[in-house]
Amino acid sequence: MAKDSFQEKTEQATPKRKEEARKKGQVAKSREISSVAVLLSGLLTLFWGSAFFYNQTGGILRHYLSTAGAATISQDNITGMAALAMKQFIWAVLPLFAAVSVVSIAVNYLQVGPVLSLEAIKPTFSKISPLSGTKRILSAQSAIELAKSIFKIIIVGWMAFATVRDEFPALLPLIDQTPSQILQYLGKISFTIFWNTCLVMALLAVLDFFFQKWEFAKNQRMTKQEVKEEHKQTEGDPHVKSRIKSIQREMARKRMMADVPDADVIITNPTRLAIALKYDMGRMDAPVVLAKGSGRIAEKIKETGKEHQIPIVENKPLSRSLFKLVEIGHAIPENLYQAVAEVLAYVYRLKDKTGSAAG
Repeated sequence: MAKDSFQEKTEQATPKRKEEARKKGQVAKSREISSVAVLLSGLLTLFWGSAFFYNQTGGILRHYLSTAGAATISQDNITGMAALAMKQFIWAVLPLFAAVSVVSIAVNYLQVGPVLSLEAIKPTFSKISPLSGTKRILSAQSAIELAKSIFKIIIVGWMAFATVRDEFPALLPLIDQTPSQILQYLGKISFTIFWNTCLVMALLAVLDFFFQKWEFAKNQRMTKQEVKEEHKQTEGDPHVKSRIKSIQREMARKRMMADVPDADVIITNPTRLAIALKYDMGRMDAPVVLAKGSGRIAEKIKETGKEHQIPIVENKPLSRSLFKLVEIGHAIPENLYQAVAEVLAYVYRLKDKTGSAAG
């Protein structure tokens, strides 16, 4: 594997490599998409539910400010008062929390799909190693993230400044406004700043998403040797597979040759092909090919036939058709019935003559 490190990674990641990376929690995901989605969902929830949040927070403030002088705090009631305050606070922020949580989960799911991996939180020495930490800090990825953060700060700062700058003429008249009007105005300005910022960040997030996809695909690339090694692990070593197939063919050939003595006739062409046929009228619907072969195997079939006194009949067209159309252990097709029947009839007549002469 040492020489693999010098090879250029030019091959796209295989499905197996992608699946292994996914099991480790390594997926192409943009944090910017999640951040913008959470920010937008929170902003829109505050905007659409402004009346609810105003009433809830206003009610809580009015309750505690109105009872501040009359309330008596002791060890007996402090737990109940804290629980009531916490309950009121949770109820006030529950819609905001629910909206942000649902959107955050949905956006991450849409980006990478279902991913469940504990590799990211698995304790490893590299995570606490000062050397590894220094390398991560000084890496190109960290430099890119730093540049993106600085760019976002500049964009957000510029959007906020541009919005406030345009509102300078309206700031002085606020002196004559009521606190409620001032709060409404500040809320409107804040919403405008956040909305404009979110739109710009959404554009940056889309660009970052495609960048993360490209960078992840680049990091997952493989060398030609890695692809070959993976193919060997998945499909098996070609040399081993070839050897196994060779052994299987040899075993099948031996089983086939063991059936030749049971044949009724061997049909040849006569030098290159040999097909051994058997027909049992009581048990078979049609003659069956027990063995077939060409070249050296055909010679062995004929030698075995001679040893067991099996008739050998020369018929070039029939031998070629049987060799091409019929697999070992299968019955002959109907279109060859007539030709095979003639051969078998000849063999049976030959056996009758031989038997009569012997008698």
